[in-house]
Amino acid sequence: MTGFVSILALLAGSGLLLLAGGLHGLLLPVRGLEEGFSDGDLGLLGAGWAAGYVAGCLLAPMVVKRVGHIRAFGVLSSLAAISVLLNLLFIEPVFWVVLRAVSGFCFAGAAMIVESWLNERATPQNRGKVFGIYTMINLGATTAGQMLLTLGDTTGYAFFIIGSIIYSLALLPTALSTAATPAPLTQAKLDPVTLWKNSPIAVVAIFLVGISNGAFGSLGAVYGKRIGLDVTEIAIMMSLALLAGAMIQIPVGFASDRLDRRIVLIAMAVCAMALGGALSLLGGGDPITTIALIGLFGGMIYSMYPVIVAHASDHADPGDFLKTSGGLLLLFGIGTMVGPIAASLLMSLTYPGALFQVTATAHLSMILFAIWRISKRAPVTGEEKTEFVPVIATARPSTPETAVLDPRLDADEARLEQSRDN
Repeated sequence: MTGFVSILALLAGSGLLLLAGGLHGLLLPVRGLEEGFSDGDLGLLGAGWAAGYVAGCLLAPMVVKRVGHIRAFGVLSSLAAISVLLNLLFIEPVFWVVLRAVSGFCFAGAAMIVESWLNERATPQNRGKVFGIYTMINLGATTAGQMLLTLGDTTGYAFFIIGSIIYSLALLPTALSTAATPAPLTQAKLDPVTLWKNSPIAVVAIFLVGISNGAFGSLGAVYGKRIGLDVTEIAIMMSLALLAGAMIQIPVGFASDRLDRRIVLIAMAVCAMALGGALSLLGGGDPITTIALIGLFGGMIYSMYPVIVAHASDHADPGDFLKTSGGLLLLFGIGTMVGPIAASLLMSLTYPGALFQVTATAHLSMILFAIWRISKRAPVTGEEKTEFVPVIATARPSTPETAVLDPRLDADEARLEQSRDN
């Protein structure tokens, strides 16, 4: 019973963290537009968040090793809360970009600490259940955070204060937890040579998905505002994209476990490119049509990441799941830095729908490379495939500790033991 209560407390901490993150992430581009920020400024916000998040995945383990899990989590959560308030005090693009990077760093480190604690409490028998509950809570919390913007005026200060309060509340479950201090955090490592050798398409596709998802996640609200949607419609639009991404993963996972995952990835990229083309051409029309198309678009782009990770794991050596997923995470993070900058530049020079020209270019490149790879390598048989596990690939898809929670890790360790016995 004590173990179950401690997991609930940690899940509550994670939910509060994502609730504040969802609110903060959508509030800044909406408020930035109201303050007269350019599309380029807002694109740099997305790139700053991604850079801070990747840095957090790399450096947070050293911070935790130095001061411990509880102190590190308290410091990171407090800094995230302070950064929200400083956004309100210093309404200038350069300050917001720096603060967004600080927020991304803190968010990554705090999430890794919660996830390491969850992993410590999980067992091989319940890891899949814990991972599933954790994923759904985070999705629900992020969506709820975005929808909070529909309850008030974004031109005031209330949402900044609310975001800071929620970040502060997130540190309470870990601060009050009686669970033993977890093992040291897992540090992400990038080995592009080995990743390329195992699965070239995973290396290219994960970077391109990072470009697409980073561009849309950072500038989707800007697109909505530029074509005349109000704050409520923008919040619904961005939330629907997340929810569709979660729901569509059910049939996507079913298909990718039975077909060549590269074919599934191509089909999703074709759909995303077509939907992006429609949004690029029809922007500014009926809001319901736009929101519906965005929902379908989000369903496609947010379902690609787990297919790519599963495909890379199919080709990885036994026991290399953490190494593979950590490397792909960093490549995805690099893509999320590039996407917002490229899209914001093109939107500034042309029109709001140019956002989807950037995503379409990424998806077309993925399609062409995947077709070439299919001609070079036979598909993995069903018996050799790893299990598909849903992951929502927003600008914050996972951390190295999320991979430790992944139930595929147990299967990967079993494969390693079997290969040693043979």
